[in-house]
Amino acid sequence: MGRLETADKQSVHLVENEIQASIDQIFSHLERLEILSSKEPPNKRQNAKLRVDQLKYDVQHLQTALRNFQHRRYAREQQERQREELLSRTFTTNGTQKKILDIANVLGLSNTVMRLIEKRAFQDKYFMIGGILLTCVVMFLVVQYLT
Repeated sequence: MGRLETADKQSVHLVENEIQASIDQIFSHLERLEILSSKEPPNKRQNAKLRVDQLKYDVQHLQTALRNFQHRRYAREQQERQREELLSRTFTTNGTQKKILDIANVLGLSNTVMRLIEKRAFQDKYFMIGGILLTCVVMFLVVQYLT
């Protein structure tokens, strides 16, 4: 595992493969040891099984450490690729300018519509005042001539 930490980028895969092959070989030897420990005399069998189980536990930890290292390396490589991709990306302004002009046109139409609405509201206010005055005059005349 120490060699794996100090290996350069080109040889890290070779070292990982060597470590994985060693771990697989150790697992196969442990299976054989487990079979052999069951053939021990009864007074030594429990101790032998305990030692084999401890070795299995240790090898599983090595396997987990290798997987964690591989995961960290993969994440680091992915981050480097993304960084390089972002740095090599060229930003074009043609598409951006077109979008800005489209938005400005939409806002321009909205401003025009808002001005028309304000103008219409201003005109409607005069019609309303005229209607109120006409109604008041009609009511006054009705009251004057009917009473």
